[in-house]
Amino acid sequence: MMEQEKIEKPEIVFLDPKKIKIFRGTFETIHVMLEDGSLYRGVFAVAAFPVTQPNKYISLFAYDEKDREFEIGMIEDIEQLPEESKKLIIEALKRQYFSFEILAINSIKFAYGLLFFDVETDKGPKQFSMRWETRYAYDFGGKGKILIDIFEDRYVIRDISKLSRMEQELFTRFIYW
Repeated sequence: MMEQEKIEKPEIVFLDPKKIKIFRGTFETIHVMLEDGSLYRGVFAVAAFPVTQPNKYISLFAYDEKDREFEIGMIEDIEQLPEESKKLIIEALKRQYFSFEILAINSIKFAYGLLFFDVETDKGPKQFSMRWETRYAYDFGGKGKILIDIFEDRYVIRDISKLSRMEQELFTRFIYW
């Protein structure tokens, strides 16, 4: 019988919101100080579940002296942070996950393997392009979709059935998977 290699699983280090200090430092970057005095500069935040749980399970990352990314730890729920720290993490997440909610679809055109959208979003009118491939359109809940454009911005349709009949037909003509 062959012996299987033991694969080491990285441990998740949960950071206690009461024992860390998150603040704005040099060049407007986020800094994090841990209880033991360790200071991390230029920290960025990544949500483990950006769509379904945007304020929970937030990993904080930094770069070491060799410019390698590493995880400092994870905050289970940013609601447990002091208000100013929470604002900084939300700001960092918004930079990381820039997304729009699509409220209406004006047009969709196909050319050169791309879909060209003209839409109304929660942030105003917007035009964007996405590759016409299944890996750029994900299910969102039971009735929605998340579209990833060529710049990796996210466009969310929370419920396709809430679009007008014409918009639904236009959308499903191209995004039918």
